[in-house]
Amino acid sequence: MHKRYLYPLKFDPQYMEKIWGGHKIQNYLGKDIGDLANCGETWEISGVKDHLSKVSAGVLQGSTLPDLMEEFGADLVGQQVADQYGTEFPLLVKFIDAAEDLSIQVHPNDALAKKRHGCLGKSEMWYVFQADEGSKLISGFKKNTNKEEYLEYLAKDQITHLLNEEEVQAGDCFYLPAGRVHTIGKGLLLAEIQQSSDITYRIYDFDREDGQGNKRELHTEDALDAIDFRGHKEYKTRYTHSMNEVVPLVQSEYFQTNLLEYSTGAIREHYECDSFVIYTCFEGDAEIIAEGHITKIQKGEAVLLPQKFKQVHLKSKLGFKMLETYIP
Repeated sequence: MHKRYLYPLKFDPQYMEKIWGGHKIQNYLGKDIGDLANCGETWEISGVKDHLSKVSAGVLQGSTLPDLMEEFGADLVGQQVADQYGTEFPLLVKFIDAAEDLSIQVHPNDALAKKRHGCLGKSEMWYVFQADEGSKLISGFKKNTNKEEYLEYLAKDQITHLLNEEEVQAGDCFYLPAGRVHTIGKGLLLAEIQQSSDITYRIYDFDREDGQGNKRELHTEDALDAIDFRGHKEYKTRYTHSMNEVVPLVQSEYFQTNLLEYSTGAIREHYECDSFVIYTCFEGDAEIIAEGHITKIQKGEAVLLPQKFKQVHLKSKLGFKMLETYIP
């Protein structure tokens, strides 16, 4: 029996065919989706029940995130995370390829999700890797509205008239707190980092039918209690792009994500951070070196760095672009 120990962890991706899925996860990220007709989502790191990630290599191969949290506790996730979440891993990392528009939807916050579903709510962020020309997405309302006006537009199939639509390009970032109505538009390939939850209330699906002529279920009543009806001036995350520096993107109570674009490599120190760190690579490649343990990461992969490793060397010959995510 090999002694079990922690190292920078990679997991087997879970590939999901979707009514709106495309082929960029194969063609752009270079992943093998097997015999699926398309791939809308790949779940890279997941503690969601029925979709548990399994370690892909090393002495912990085959172990799920809850297994690891039970076995290693604070050494894996940090004491504050272990205290707050027990053996439930708090984040979910996905790549999403929208060949068609996704449904317009909303996610509940923690209080509503716990009451209705016994799980976490879903605040999330998107970072766009690749965008076809003219691609758009929806985030939030154009102006303050209310239930009555919202239902009136919904009944007339005109809900998009109330919503804030934005043209998108590679490098755009959006934070979507629970309660924000949204959709990913066709032509976008992005990373989604979110609370560990799979609860979605579908508001409008453009009257689409599946292969059998059935429309997908809508959750009009459920969504009403979840929606934040306020309008905001700005929805896109503003940041200044900078090479060979840590660029903060999203700082929320659920996670913090930084953008790392380095030409050769970086030493990252996490002495102040009582959390695991996730590196999600979307360009180039690197070796993640922590106390002599080496794990390779390349475009289209995510690696979980356990909390016990306070310093990590991201070593690269040709450079990389990555997201760095942890619990604040």
